[in-house]
Amino acid sequence: MASDHPAAALTATALGEVLEELRTVFLGATLREVQALPPRDALLVFHGPEDSVRRLRVSVSPDGPRVHLQHGRVQRYAGPIGPFFERIDRCLRGARLARIEQPRGDRMALFAFEGAAEEVGASGRCALLAELTGRHANLMLLDGSERVLELLVNAPTKKKGGAAPRPPRLTVGEPWVPPPGAAPNISGPPRALLETIPLHADDEEVTGGPRGVDAPLSRRIESVIGAQVERVHVERDAKRVRERLERRLQRARSTVHGLEQRRIAAAGAERVAQDGELLKAALGELQRGMESILLQDWYSETGEPRRIELDPRRSGPENVERVFKRAQKLDRAAAEVEREIERARGQVEALERLIAERLDSDPLGAETAAVQAGLLEPLKAARAVHVQEKKERRPYRPFVGLHGAEILVGRSSRDNDQLTFRVARGNDLWLHTSDSPGSHVILRCKKGCEPHPEDVLDAAILAIHFSPQKEARRAGVHVVPVKQVKKPKGAPPGLVTLAGGKRRDVRMEPDRLQRLLDATR
Repeated sequence: MASDHPAAALTATALGEVLEELRTVFLGATLREVQALPPRDALLVFHGPEDSVRRLRVSVSPDGPRVHLQHGRVQRYAGPIGPFFERIDRCLRGARLARIEQPRGDRMALFAFEGAAEEVGASGRCALLAELTGRHANLMLLDGSERVLELLVNAPTKKKGGAAPRPPRLTVGEPWVPPPGAAPNISGPPRALLETIPLHADDEEVTGGPRGVDAPLSRRIESVIGAQVERVHVERDAKRVRERLERRLQRARSTVHGLEQRRIAAAGAERVAQDGELLKAALGELQRGMESILLQDWYSETGEPRRIELDPRRSGPENVERVFKRAQKLDRAAAEVEREIERARGQVEALERLIAERLDSDPLGAETAAVQAGLLEPLKAARAVHVQEKKERRPYRPFVGLHGAEILVGRSSRDNDQLTFRVARGNDLWLHTSDSPGSHVILRCKKGCEPHPEDVLDAAILAIHFSPQKEARRAGVHVVPVKQVKKPKGAPPGLVTLAGGKRRDVRMEPDRLQRLLDATR
């Protein structure tokens, strides 16, 4: 089913116009919460003047990526939202929106915040960047130096046909890289967004929004592109639900057919019992290894002989018992099969009625009704799970110290470099065995606070465990602030030099190590 209207999309020029409108509405406002709308939408809810509420819609849906002031009501999503939305809400809640920019004048919107949670960096500066580039649209959280902290859509791990994928443009922990291609030429007289996205005769301007705020461009985007995306989603939902219901209907019809075959077989219970009586009377003729026997049929009106199949692996008495058991099973099935057929036919009728009466007008309602009636199984994966692909592999193993400090242990030589120079902060502690190679270990430290000695000892124990000295009773460990760890130019992965710190002689404690390892399982 195709949409009635051609697809409308935001050009770079149109996006610049709407961002200018958003600056007048949102700059300086404090973010109250992030409402996730999986798979690829979010509502940023801000405190406005006089305790008003203003909602910024950020959508990187490939069906219609867009940003605008949200006027109409939006139903709050109740399912699992995934790690990306959890993190941006945790990091940005309470932050102030300081800038709204359009990087390179392209189809990208950057919302820069101040006063964000400390996990984005000591400065408290970070940004939410929406790349509104069609089917490749993406949303990401950047720190103050434009390093990617979190991605909504990670790069695919495989290519079709089994080919190795290209190196991803965006990687968590690495600097943001703009999309390929030259920046658009936006010189010359701009086209007004109201002309770029014309209303159709059957579209209506949305109403609502914060009092005293005039945002005509946002209203136009919401009424046209937003409605267009909603139509696409409804059509997609209808197709998906129709396929689910029709597959279930086909299975229900097959179940009815199978039960009718069972009823025919169950009707032969009396004949099987008669075969058992014939075998019982001829028990002396039955020998192990016989595949069948021909006997006079007392129950036949014509008196013709009857051939009865045998199991050659069984003795005579065992074959007799086998036939009588089969007769009893068929007899029990005859009593149950009619009830099962009636129930299966009822499911077929209910599914046919649901498809005919509700599928086209209310596909999601039809699906819900089918689940509630027991006609369909609930979907095993929530919508958010389909959207957020498998999280990118982290370059470290996480542990928790005795007093709650986060301890990160590098996985490989290359991971050690990324952990130390991309993930760690300057005030964190860096630990490594002094007389052997091994993993880099980072002990997270809050700004202005000394780490607890027990947490430092936990990190040192892990540095020894993840080194060739793991079986030693004692080992030396370097303890250095990360800002005093340097990477020599041209040095191989994992090799660093130290500009300070101290060396500690650490005794291995098996119980302490076991506590750390158990906490990660």
